[in-house]
Amino acid sequence: MRALIVDPTVPGKLRLGEAPDPLPGPGQALIEVRHTSLNAAELFFAERAEPGDVLGFDAGGVVVAAAADGSGPAVGSRVVGFADGGGFGALRAMDVADLAVVPDGVDLGEAATLPVAAGTALRALEQAGPLLGRRVLVTGASGGVGGFAVQLAAIGGAYVIAVAGSEESARGLGDLGADEIAIGLAGVTQPVDVVVDTVGGDQLAAAYGLLAPDGSLQSVGWASGQGATLPVGSTLGSRTPKTIVSVYNGVGLTDRQPQLRRLLDLVAAGKLRVPVGWRGPWDKIADAAEALGNRRLRGKAVLDVG
Repeated sequence: MRALIVDPTVPGKLRLGEAPDPLPGPGQALIEVRHTSLNAAELFFAERAEPGDVLGFDAGGVVVAAAADGSGPAVGSRVVGFADGGGFGALRAMDVADLAVVPDGVDLGEAATLPVAAGTALRALEQAGPLLGRRVLVTGASGGVGGFAVQLAAIGGAYVIAVAGSEESARGLGDLGADEIAIGLAGVTQPVDVVVDTVGGDQLAAAYGLLAPDGSLQSVGWASGQGATLPVGSTLGSRTPKTIVSVYNGVGLTDRQPQLRRLLDLVAAGKLRVPVGWRGPWDKIADAAEALGNRRLRGKAVLDVG
């Protein structure tokens, strides 16, 4: 099959090539992938993977062979799902538990952005507890996870503070539901109940300092590539402790399908927008990787397969 494969000699470490066709297991459907989405995780793993490996977590496509055990969607169904690698292939064998049928009227390319970015944002906010009336701060709000986190927090009834790195990247965050937009954290002075942090480094440390008693920081990403140093004593002495919680949205989760259905229903109802900052054919992967790697991408990158 055609696939985006790891190649250390090309920009972005990914290029269009050939890979073996997948062989579905009993509880797996074979998907003809029509669209996939580029995430920071794929660029991270591409730097460390073996030449010829097929990466990719997000996959949207059509079922060409239903699961042999009779579970899952029928042949011809439009589906989106989370692939444990291999999402960058023209064919993908996927566990039916990680698939959801895409409603009519929802663009399949936009749906392909949901499993990693929107799924991670949703998981972070669910871990933080009820949102109604709480103050939620989202760092890296112009990115893929950040843009979904802003919207989902607003849908949950929170007062949302969206933090961006520049005036340019902050454009449009109000339309996603942000009540307050900040360029960096210097202008944020009031305590917050929840932080969804995609940046790490100094920004994580500063955001932790803004937490109200019993507040939680949901650590989603580390885009800064920098270490975080907390002030001495900042984690001590409180009867209402603040917490830093890691967010996992990877392999082995059992609630992926209902999570995807919730997100797809929100998109179908027009309540959740998919902010697409780049879309093009998958042979232009180097352009998408450059935009994402150099932080010029606002929203998600969609790769159209074939």
